[in-house]
Amino acid sequence: MQIGIDLGASKIEFVLLDKDGNEHHRERIDAPKDYEKTLSAIKDIVIKLEKKAGKDLPVGVCHPGIHSIQTGLVKNAPNSFWINDKPLQKDLRNKISKEVYCENDANCFALSEAIDGSGKHYNIVFGLILGSGVGGGLVIDKKIVNGPNGITGEWGHNQLPSVGLGETKIKKTNLRAGEVEQYVAGLGVSRGFKELYKKDLSAQRIFELYRNHDLNAEKFIDEYKERLAMSLATIINILDPDVFVFGGGVSNEINFFDEIKKKLKKYVAGNEFEGVFLKPKFGDASGVRGAARLARTTNY
Repeated sequence: MQIGIDLGASKIEFVLLDKDGNEHHRERIDAPKDYEKTLSAIKDIVIKLEKKAGKDLPVGVCHPGIHSIQTGLVKNAPNSFWINDKPLQKDLRNKISKEVYCENDANCFALSEAIDGSGKHYNIVFGLILGSGVGGGLVIDKKIVNGPNGITGEWGHNQLPSVGLGETKIKKTNLRAGEVEQYVAGLGVSRGFKELYKKDLSAQRIFELYRNHDLNAEKFIDEYKERLAMSLATIINILDPDVFVFGGGVSNEINFFDEIKKKLKKYVAGNEFEGVFLKPKFGDASGVRGAARLARTTNY
C-alpha cells in the first residue's frame, strides 16, 4: 500500500493505493494556501490513511513547479506561491518523521499513465499537460527520467521556432514571450485571441466557437494547430517517444489530434511519425496516483 498526495493550488487530493493499482480511499480537501498549514494538513492526511491501513506506509507527494536538485527548493510554482522557494521535501520529512518522495505533478501524471494507464504497453512515454499552463514528464521503462537540473519534460519553456511561422525577426527583449506555453496553453490562447480580435474569451469558449465554425475562431485555431504541431515536433526530434498521453483542460477541447499528427511530420526529421496520441486512463486522478507510485519499490 502507498499514500499519494496531490498538492494543488486550490485543493489537496490524496489516495490510498495498493500495489495492483486499486484505490482503497480517495478524498479532496481545500488547500490551506499557507506553507506551515500545508505541512500540517499533509501530516494529518498521512496519519488518517495509515490509521485506515493499520500500518506505516510510504508517502509520495506531487506538486506544481520544479524541485531543484541543487538546492532542494521548489521553483516556478506561481499558482502555489506559498511553496515557492521552500524546502518542501525536507520539511515534510521532518514534519512526518519519515521518508517522503516529492516530484513535479507532470512527472507523476506521466508515471501513473506509464505504469497502469494508457501508456502501460509502451516503453517511452511522454505525459503532456495542456491546461492553463503547459507541463510534461518523461518516463522510460516505468521510471521517471530526471536530469541534474530537475527540468526534464519542461517543453513549454522551449522557444517556439517563430521564424518557421513567417516571423523573420526574433524578439530578444523578452524571451518568455516566445515560449511554447505562451501560444498553446489556455492562458496563451485567451490572450492571443484578445490581441487579435479584441474579445476577452476563455480558451474553452474559443474552442467552442471553433467547433461552431466561427470564422475568427477557425482562423485562430488553424494557426494554433500549426504551432502545436511544431512544438510537439521539437520533442519528437530529441526524444522520439512511443506515445504521448495528453492531459489537462485544453487537451480535452481538442478534437483534431489526427490532423496534428499529419501536420507535425513536416517538422520531424525524416518527415515520418509513427508515435501514438492517447488520452489518460485516469484523467485528473493520474497525478495523485503517480505520487503514490513514487515509493512503490520501498518495503513497508
